[in-house]
Amino acid sequence: MDLLNLIGDYLIPFLVILTILVFIHEMGHYLAARRCGVKIEAFSIGFGPELFGWYDKQGTRWKVSAVPLGGYVKMFGDADVTSRPAPSASKAEANSGGQAGEETGGWASGVERPLTDEERAVSFHHKTLGQRTFIVAAGPAANFIFAAVLLTGFFAFIGQPTTPPVIGQVLENSAAEVADIRSGDRILEVNGNRIERFEQIQRAVQLNLDQPLEILVERDGQQVPLTATPEIVDQEDNFGNVHRMARLGVGASGTEYVRYGPGEALWRAGEETVSLTAATLRALGQIVTGVRSTDELGGPVRIAEMSGHVAMAGIISVAWFMAVLSINLGLINLFPVPMLDGGHLLFYAVEAVRGRPLGERAQELGFRIGLALVVMLFVFVTWNDLTRLQFFNFLVGWIS
Repeated sequence: MDLLNLIGDYLIPFLVILTILVFIHEMGHYLAARRCGVKIEAFSIGFGPELFGWYDKQGTRWKVSAVPLGGYVKMFGDADVTSRPAPSASKAEANSGGQAGEETGGWASGVERPLTDEERAVSFHHKTLGQRTFIVAAGPAANFIFAAVLLTGFFAFIGQPTTPPVIGQVLENSAAEVADIRSGDRILEVNGNRIERFEQIQRAVQLNLDQPLEILVERDGQQVPLTATPEIVDQEDNFGNVHRMARLGVGASGTEYVRYGPGEALWRAGEETVSLTAATLRALGQIVTGVRSTDELGGPVRIAEMSGHVAMAGIISVAWFMAVLSINLGLINLFPVPMLDGGHLLFYAVEAVRGRPLGERAQELGFRIGLALVVMLFVFVTWNDLTRLQFFNFLVGWIS
């Protein structure tokens, strides 16, 4: 594959999808901050040097930066893009025009002094605890809302992909055959949870891996309780990724798309968003406890690869992928790691209990630890991606 095809098939779809999701996330912060009367100094897609940008009427610098792996909203009173509070007396950054001594949305350039009352009124860190919590939580919330909106449109205009929970086939010598599951059985419950779609059976099997499943089936008008223990296999997906999977050994009787009216589509989309979130948390928990391999964790390279594949598959696949990725982005940002939104929320929870914020040194230490964790995770998942793509074998062969 030549460079132009690589850029056109993978890099561009990746950047488009990521930019949309980052914009949605940061717009959540922006709108909530504006609602609370906070002055926004910059809204950036990407990090690092600015490529291009402009000022709006409120003095916010909207810009696109050189490293397109995230973004930020810099609010008045922030020391940097991680939203750490600036000290009460600090040198401000020079304004974009470099005019010494002119006040620019925060500190007077080159002057050390406390904030004025007017500046405190628009400073993020001088807002109430509830307002700060609302602003920080609005970013992840925007991602969940965006996913629900995408799924609502999907279910209303295209339909929710679904299959009746009826067994179409049972593989020979499979866990299902051992458990006496038969073709034509309708699955009513798995581990006490009501089953309405075949996809719910698949999800229950994958989330429980090799744990026994208590299954209630309807057969010839009778309800029959069964117990099945799925088999664990290594399976390669369409993108070449190998996963540790649980296999029950049954096939569906057919697939259909069920369209809903606006109200029910919204309700179903909410259910699907909650279900995908729970499934992601369960899978991450299994990775932490060692039930699943850490090889399943992927980073930007894998996301770029998957972005290219779904782009080739069509707009329907892109929409579904964006919904899932948006949920993951919102969820990851809620992890209680300093540098992430969840870390800020953790600090605010401590503040609520103590009745005052953590000290500056404690927050600084937290942010340093958070940065180290984020960098280590980024390096780890990128290593996973490059190893899976056999990049290092290629590099050794190319050098030799």
